[in-house]
Amino acid sequence: MKFYASLLLTFLFSVIGFAQTTVSGRITDSDGQPVPSASVTIEEQGKDAIMAFSISNSKGEYKVTFTSPEPNVDLKIKAFNQKPVLKSIKNTTQNLNFSLESDATEIKEVKLKTKLITKKGDTISYDLKAFESKADRTLADVLKKIPGIEVNGDGSVLYQGEPINKFYVNGKDLMEGGYGTVNNSLPKDAVQKVEVMENHQPVKILQDKVPSENAGLNVVLKKSVTMTGRGEVGVGMDPLLWNVKLTPMFFGQKNQWVVNYKANNNGESVENEGNLLSFGNRWEGRRGQASPKSWLRVETANVPDVPEKRYLMNNVHFFSANVLTTPFKSKDWELKASASYTNNAIERTDSKTEIYEPASSIVPSGGTYVSESANHFYTNASKGELIFTKNAKKGFFKNTTTWNGSWNDTNATINNFLPPVGGSSTPINKFGNQFLDSPSGIFQNSLSTILPWKEKLFNVMSYVSYQKDRQAMDILPASYVNANGNFPEANQFEKLRQNASSETFTANHSASVGFSYKKWTFTPEMGLNLNFNNLESLLTGSNGMNYIGLGQSFQNDTEWNEIQPYTQLGVNFKSNSFNLSLNLPFNFYDITYRDNLRNNSLHTTKSVLEPSLFASLDFASFFKIWAFASQNNDFGNFGFLYEGKMLTSPLGITQRYSYESPMIMPEYRNSNLGSRLEYRNPLNNLFFNVRYGYSVNKRNLIEKFSGDGFNSSLTLLALENTSETQTESAEIGKYFPKFKTNASVSFSNADSKSFSFFNQLQEYKINRQNMGVKFNNTYFSWLSLDYTATLNWATQKNASQNTENKTSGWNHNLAAYIYPLENHTIGFFWDEINTKSRNQSFNNAFYDLSYQYTWAKKKIDFEIKWLNIANTNVFERITYDPQFLLTTVNSIRIRPSQVMFTVKFNFK
Repeated sequence: MKFYASLLLTFLFSVIGFAQTTVSGRITDSDGQPVPSASVTIEEQGKDAIMAFSISNSKGEYKVTFTSPEPNVDLKIKAFNQKPVLKSIKNTTQNLNFSLESDATEIKEVKLKTKLITKKGDTISYDLKAFESKADRTLADVLKKIPGIEVNGDGSVLYQGEPINKFYVNGKDLMEGGYGTVNNSLPKDAVQKVEVMENHQPVKILQDKVPSENAGLNVVLKKSVTMTGRGEVGVGMDPLLWNVKLTPMFFGQKNQWVVNYKANNNGESVENEGNLLSFGNRWEGRRGQASPKSWLRVETANVPDVPEKRYLMNNVHFFSANVLTTPFKSKDWELKASASYTNNAIERTDSKTEIYEPASSIVPSGGTYVSESANHFYTNASKGELIFTKNAKKGFFKNTTTWNGSWNDTNATINNFLPPVGGSSTPINKFGNQFLDSPSGIFQNSLSTILPWKEKLFNVMSYVSYQKDRQAMDILPASYVNANGNFPEANQFEKLRQNASSETFTANHSASVGFSYKKWTFTPEMGLNLNFNNLESLLTGSNGMNYIGLGQSFQNDTEWNEIQPYTQLGVNFKSNSFNLSLNLPFNFYDITYRDNLRNNSLHTTKSVLEPSLFASLDFASFFKIWAFASQNNDFGNFGFLYEGKMLTSPLGITQRYSYESPMIMPEYRNSNLGSRLEYRNPLNNLFFNVRYGYSVNKRNLIEKFSGDGFNSSLTLLALENTSETQTESAEIGKYFPKFKTNASVSFSNADSKSFSFFNQLQEYKINRQNMGVKFNNTYFSWLSLDYTATLNWATQKNASQNTENKTSGWNHNLAAYIYPLENHTIGFFWDEINTKSRNQSFNNAFYDLSYQYTWAKKKIDFEIKWLNIANTNVFERITYDPQFLLTTVNSIRIRPSQVMFTVKFNFK
């Protein structure tokens, strides 16, 4: 209760601290007719500083809210064909009506100048033309330059630091969350403007009833019926390189479709465009990024902290197709179908890791562990999805059927050089080959429907999922896993094979009814969640063709079953400026763990309240304050417990059970609270946000590692421990129209405290700080710049060992485009990364150069690009692990210097 009382007081004091004044009324002309679209601004007296603004509606009504310590302020009204009004008013809440005088003027010449950013209600519109540079070609290129918006490499969009919940094109959600393809391939010339819809509730029947904390993005095209798309074809050398991108698109009023084929071996992971980047909200049903259950893993080479194109050795083919159609006369019904297929081969070779270990009981004098590794990853994955939706003010229906299949193979070649152990003075050299085969299949169906009846809303939701995973890992020679003498059983075989297979069935069903009273909505709900799982594993050894089991201690046949009925009350309040959402679920957990080989079982039943709170307040037109809190429990999940030993990696034996004390089921309690303050002012193109977050995780079990950190075993130990994390961050961004510059600065601080058990209980504390700078400039007609820089610092303390280490680093990315002549572009690119720890530092710099000629009439670009001019072939960095007290230096192979020639074009 203290936790929620503190949060409530914090929120109330925040609200009280911003005393608000509201001025409202009606604006008419000299004939008494309402004046719509009149701008009403509140300004400080004697200053041209706007504190708040409003636009009158079709009835001439306006309402403006502001905060000011001054006793008097200026109110200004401007409207087309009307004389402007300036009036000094008292800083008190009041109702003021105005009658404007006519001021018609004969216009000989009209010049239209579009505003960069406009705001109407909760929708902010950006004129794309105002932010683009000559080098930009796609929607994503321009979005990166808009204040308040960030775009990641996969095309995902953040607004004010939070992911958007919907991505529409002309108001339709064709991609259903997987919008990276459209964002990265939609030509900017086809787009008129981009709208950010704050507090976007995608379910129409719940609008004005159930608030939302996320924003949606709508791309408005220049034409209501548009055939467009983007294509690239490229070849290169050293070695032979190729790149193909073909993405035709059609956006109509009743039908939309996107077909996408991308393939390359030049280091671009185009397959990530198929990932789900947004998920709508819970009322649309359950939907997420499906992933195989991974029980086993081979050793993998590290990847550097540089743009992926610098190091990724790939050969990828990715195909996807998305179709949206309106099958009935009613536009509310939509049918969407999508399919995708990925074939990908990735190579990581010549990766070297040096780990410096301090003196310990296992390695008395300490030592250096050196590993040279090479990997090949082969991925075949397919997905099919069918979605049937009705989204109307009078009802909602959505059924989503999804099938995912993957057939992945991974192999590793590892050469280890280990320091001497025990009483030996001889270093250990071990060479091993590892192979992992992991097919997986997942079927999901989600249904949600909301039906109105009088003043009530009935909601029924159903989700069913079945997943089957199988993994087989081979290790040759078998003695590789016994490098430090932890696994003597391996010495009697030439090869080891670890098998693991699992099946999961999930069913979630719920029914709720919503009652509305004025601005309040109450939603009682009942539901039943079922989850049934089985895991089987077996470790065998072979000296030829036949495999022999290593005994029951290396075998598992376990079940983890959950039955969770629950009741829940949702309370929502929504007004023009204040939103509140409170969920009070009372969950009944019935969890059973059973070992079918050893006839052991554990059972727990718990009844807990797991509340969550979200509230927001808009004030002074441009400000918004948020507060949120939640508390939930974790009583374990599938795979948390198993008594048999499993070789989860070639250097680690896992046995998630403990014989040192009576075994108990996990009981974790997570508490989270946070707040953020946002400012969004489209009048002066200024955006900023300040955030605070705090979380506590109380646990009754801890993972116990035994070994030297390289050949180790993991079990569980009954030991109460608590971890804490506190974060603070701030970001400010502004667009300067006069200088055609968008700039932002961000800073974050994170403090964490946690416990681990590596041969003994250890407490460690980490403080991390990050600072980021970003700007782009198109002031000069002959030059455009894009620049980002990030600095980081960390202090890592192991309180149990009384050790402390400080690390730091920075990186920056510069893209400069020079336009010496019309239709000619020269590009220069500079990426640099620096890491420092224990008086050692490593610096990595990479440079590219490009030349592009544009055939303006056909909108075709011809580009030649020289990548990695300096022919840097190794990336180096240094890191520190406070848990295992290890300092690590990585040397990772980088793509060599290479040249690409590419033709880029629009489909129309």
